[in-house]
Amino acid sequence: MDLYPPTGLPRRRHLLSISDLDRADVERLLETAEGFESVMQRDVKKVPTLRGRTVVNLFFESSTRTSSSFELAAKRLSADTISVKASGSSVDKGESLKDTILTLSAYDPDVIVIRHPQAGAPAIVTRHTDAHVVNAGDGKHQHPTQSLLDLYTIRKAVGKVEGLQVAIVGDVLHSRVARSNIQALTMLGAHVTLVGPPTLIPREAAAMGVTISHSIDDLAEVDVIYVLRMQRERMLEGANYVPSLREYSALWGVTPDRVRPSQLVMHPGPINRGVEISAEVADSASSRIVDQVRAGLVTRMAVLYDLLTEPTTTGGQAALRAVEPAGQEVA
Repeated sequence: MDLYPPTGLPRRRHLLSISDLDRADVERLLETAEGFESVMQRDVKKVPTLRGRTVVNLFFESSTRTSSSFELAAKRLSADTISVKASGSSVDKGESLKDTILTLSAYDPDVIVIRHPQAGAPAIVTRHTDAHVVNAGDGKHQHPTQSLLDLYTIRKAVGKVEGLQVAIVGDVLHSRVARSNIQALTMLGAHVTLVGPPTLIPREAAAMGVTISHSIDDLAEVDVIYVLRMQRERMLEGANYVPSLREYSALWGVTPDRVRPSQLVMHPGPINRGVEISAEVADSASSRIVDQVRAGLVTRMAVLYDLLTEPTTTGGQAALRAVEPAGQEVA
């Protein structure tokens, strides 16, 4: 993981972007996540690995999957947690991001997990805390832990990422998930095709090492269909990216007639059924959407563990030794 050391503060490792990782880092994190799978099978789903550590979850945007999985991941590792939503906090009174971080840092947290509508906000946080910082989504920029859980889901379903054909379909322009996944998938050797109307494909896409298609028929050629919702909250006011949601759904929606039984269908959520994906596809045997949610827990456990311990080349084995120091379950 890359380092963003603030001046005058101890050097800390942070996870702000997929570009902070190399392939060895990704492989280590995925192996560590797999090691934590055994914890999920226990009657008591908790281990003492991070006992005495504190994780702050600071969310300036609405979230269900990411916020709940980070909180549960910390608790499953026995860390203390502080969860702060911007709504109802001093942010409503005009408090700046800097002052919010200075306030929370007074509690000496070990990790600050932040989601923010502005790209680059997590990097700003690193300048005002000596905690490790994890980007849980910043504007249209990055969402690295989503990409890690997506890689984990694909590997668990298929056994590999290398050589797969993956189509990312929909509103790529406004999607931080798409930007992170393009980097993560190509790093592990997948070929990525962006599929959508020209207005929703970023101009810089051609330089990302991907194929661009404006034909929904090209979904027939891929192994994984990754569906994105229309992110209206990030669209410019008054801009018309598509004529209507009805027409978008007719032309670009992922429907049963556009999916082969052997393909995997994924979606980062939240799903807008009947718009970018039909209910029949979302609930079909091809869908791995619920698997992605499950993968988010062990993957985020792996990220927290990795940041707060010395990385090894055998991350999964090290994680297992850490969670089972005496071969016993620990409440």
